[in-house]
Amino acid sequence: MEIRARAPGKIILAGEHAVVHGSAAVAAAIDLYTQSSLHLPLPGEDGAGEVEVDLTDSGLAFSWPCSRLLEALGETCRKAELQAPRPCSPEELAAIARLVELHEIPEAKIWLSAGLSAFLYLYTSILGCRPGKVVVSSGLPMGAGLGSSAAFSVSLSGALLMAAGVVCAEGAVAGTEWQLLGKDHLELVNTWAFQGEKIIHGKPSGIDNAVSTFGSMIKFKKGELTNLKSGNPVKMLITDTRVGRNTKALVAGVSERASRHPDAMASVFHAVDTISEELSSIVELAATDEIAMTSKEEKLAELMEMNQGLLQCMGVSHSSIETVLRSTLKYNLVSKLTGAGGGGCVLTLIPTLLSKLVLEKVTTELESHGFRCFKVEVGGQGLQLHQG
Repeated sequence: MEIRARAPGKIILAGEHAVVHGSAAVAAAIDLYTQSSLHLPLPGEDGAGEVEVDLTDSGLAFSWPCSRLLEALGETCRKAELQAPRPCSPEELAAIARLVELHEIPEAKIWLSAGLSAFLYLYTSILGCRPGKVVVSSGLPMGAGLGSSAAFSVSLSGALLMAAGVVCAEGAVAGTEWQLLGKDHLELVNTWAFQGEKIIHGKPSGIDNAVSTFGSMIKFKKGELTNLKSGNPVKMLITDTRVGRNTKALVAGVSERASRHPDAMASVFHAVDTISEELSSIVELAATDEIAMTSKEEKLAELMEMNQGLLQCMGVSHSSIETVLRSTLKYNLVSKLTGAGGGGCVLTLIPTLLSKLVLEKVTTELESHGFRCFKVEVGGQGLQLHQG
């Protein structure tokens, strides 16, 4: 039996950093996915008696004998209460870490350890010690602020919960083999994925896994999520600068600046909040003709430009980001960083009337700097599954 699940990455359209200080932020799914394929031996088939995970993008595979998992995790390695995910206890996390340490992970990919721990927690909590193999592949760059870890947790949780018979598809994505889950089942997947995200990140906001699960766009403010319905397709060019950054250090830097200049930074955060609220309203407007669409896109571009200026005030831009801004401005296109800043990815709004030739020129120039570019549609479907 094979179950495949794919979950999208995400971008932050407005509000990063300021959201930590009470402002609204707007996040959206993009049509770049992480896919988890779960292969389970049928009753009577010969199985290796192992739980395996093949990370195709990293060229690495890991496996654990089911007997070893049961010995290490004891009762926690038996099927849990699937409708009420429990947090991973410190004792269980320590036991899982020892299981991960049985494998030699290359130093350059040591960050995989947290993902493997989340994998073992989710697999054993949902399926117990049943033998199986998971193959993971992704169109998302890792560690670039596009929600790759959340897409991994969501796609894995969806596949495992379907295998356990707890969730099932309720509708199809037109013209594809993929199927969708109902709201209640998506809520359950999201809750499990959030537990995986906590193992990977410690104290995640929950935004990334929510967007990856439900798709579309959301407004997030002070812990409250509001679903937004995009009235028209929005297209972006994502530029991955390939510059790594320390998210915790960048967040701390903004907080330190706010403590040094409390009044000025309070005004910055208030301005970002206003931008996020206005952007939320604009994306839900339905433009019925070319003139209305152009007007809508111009307003979105202005808000993105203002938000980028405020992010520069917060001190989270970077020379690589500024290079993208200058390159796209030559073609009258507006860009802003997305996520933590300090490198990472930059968004460029692609107007509906932009010619393919101009887009090719922009992309070529950006790639000449060593950057990677992805053209995406914003606000699409969330988790999708296929059983075969």
